[in-house]
Amino acid sequence: MNQKNTLENLFEELQGSFDTGQPSDGHRERFLRRLAEQGDGGIAGARRNSWWRPLAIAASVAIFMAASVFMFKPEPTMAQQVAEISPEVSETSFHFANLIQLQVQQLQEQGSPETQPLINEALQQLEGLEADYQKLEQDLIDGGNSKLILSAMITNFQTRIDLLQDVMSQVEQIKQFKNNSDENSI
Repeated sequence: MNQKNTLENLFEELQGSFDTGQPSDGHRERFLRRLAEQGDGGIAGARRNSWWRPLAIAASVAIFMAASVFMFKPEPTMAQQVAEISPEVSETSFHFANLIQLQVQQLQEQGSPETQPLINEALQQLEGLEADYQKLEQDLIDGGNSKLILSAMITNFQTRIDLLQDVMSQVEQIKQFKNNSDENSI
């Protein structure tokens, strides 16, 4: 209640000082004419500058999309980075990897209960050599001695191929030994 009395007192004190007069005739027309003469606002200015807002929105969207493409660009794979440094290594790696994969498939097809432990051990050694190869790739990307690293990479592939050939010959020997022992037991 005390607040209501305060508001009433305020209005009583201000009574008679409010501007309640009407503007003179033609005020609106004079106002609009002066506004148009200034050229930086009003209805004519708003129509003239109405294309800025859509253009600004379109530019903002374009900038956002361009920034998101660069921000979310996927990192190149290890193979892509190696190919940038040395395309020959990439081609050689592809060739050796296919050859090794083919030999691994042949080795697994030759598997039997007698040869399976030997094959499993060879596959574990191949995994270790693959891990070593990936370290060599990282060293190459990091800018190590490229000739030395490239030589080590080729040696790694040759070691894998030699390992697979040795295991394949051991599997063949085991099979021949088994066939001979089966023939002798008949």
